[in-house]
Amino acid sequence: MSHLRVAVVGAGPSGLYACEELLKSTDFEVHIDLYDALPTPYGLVRYGVAPDHQKIKNVTAVFEKIMRDPRLHFHGNVLVGQKELDWMRGAYHAVLFTVGAQTDRRLGIPGEDLEGSYSATDFVAWYNGHPDYQDRQFLLDQPAVAVVGVGNVAIDVARILLAGHERLAKTDIADHALEGLKNSAVREVHILARRGPLQAAFTNPELRELVEMEDLSFEIRAEELLLDPFSQAALAAEPDKAISKRLELLAQATVRPEASKRLVLRFLVSPLEVEGSTRVEKLVLGRNRLSEKLSAQDTGERETLEIGALFRSIGYKGRPLADLPFDEGKGVITNEGGRVAGQPGVYVAGWIKRGPSGVIGTNKPCAKESVHAILSDALAGKLPVPTLEALEHLVAHERVDFAGWKRLDDHEVNLGKDSGRPRIKVVERAAMLKHSSEEVATR
Repeated sequence: MSHLRVAVVGAGPSGLYACEELLKSTDFEVHIDLYDALPTPYGLVRYGVAPDHQKIKNVTAVFEKIMRDPRLHFHGNVLVGQKELDWMRGAYHAVLFTVGAQTDRRLGIPGEDLEGSYSATDFVAWYNGHPDYQDRQFLLDQPAVAVVGVGNVAIDVARILLAGHERLAKTDIADHALEGLKNSAVREVHILARRGPLQAAFTNPELRELVEMEDLSFEIRAEELLLDPFSQAALAAEPDKAISKRLELLAQATVRPEASKRLVLRFLVSPLEVEGSTRVEKLVLGRNRLSEKLSAQDTGERETLEIGALFRSIGYKGRPLADLPFDEGKGVITNEGGRVAGQPGVYVAGWIKRGPSGVIGTNKPCAKESVHAILSDALAGKLPVPTLEALEHLVAHERVDFAGWKRLDDHEVNLGKDSGRPRIKVVERAAMLKHSSEEVATR
């Protein structure tokens, strides 16, 4: 059986699902080197999933089983740039990038860069203990903030801002975030959607959590819940049980005057300008109506929110990588079915391939398609032949292998046991490397 050497860059869900699919091959004896810029695997499962959503993180048991395959070798703390890609092209039959979408989309409005205006992506990385974001500071010293966007990330941000210390103290939220949120003055969050309830991107489980949160007044303007004629027609043409359930849940939003915290969910409003002398003080909103094509149109009406901070959550986008062709508009590496345009032997999967869409499981069929492209090209003799020993040219001060990751993993879990938490995350990179290199662990 022919050998197939593959480098997978990015150890998140897409990368691991791709590894699983590659290892199923009956045509080749596949050997995989799995790289990640961080000392830890699992990508957004570790650094994106909200800390109070532990059940979602159970998928790591599946990922660990994949990583234990002796044909797969993990190399954490390795940043792959142009130099590394150049030697990878000579060291592997195929290189698969599964690096995700690492930046966010901006609002593009005046005042967006004032102090107190933040990316939800950065905030999520901060509270989840990403080593590159542990020192970020967020102004949470005023009672009201706004979150622009109505996807699940926006809902997560609002929920974490309003969650009580007791709720968060039982999770694996980073210690610095737990302390920062404990001292937060935020008592009111406005979630802003430019279109109507039918077009919102959040899922029903996320919405239900808000409806059921204790000590929270959940407020929605009755007139903004009414479906316009075009939305009514769209729903009638394609009935959707999930959307019907969403509307039912939204109708359950309850004003509780006695609650200490307040969530206001707004529809048909767009942020037009952030105002403030040196920091965020106000947000100017424009009222919208929906066109026949269900796009937001400005009505000319204006209102102003007094807030102390703004979080934008209107989508992720990928970053250009080395000399690979990049579509700036879509924020993805240019590809066809996972094959990178004009780059034989180079492939993509996940968000850097298709854009930021879907849930964790959505990455599985996406990875399968890309792996099928790799194996088809290998069978057709289209892949370059490796001429270099891969690890001879690996540029990294300290690599973390799977055994090293398990040492760090066990250390975090043990730290959490004393306080009844799933784990206490080590967030400093130097400390992560230290704990990954201590003691002897078996693969």
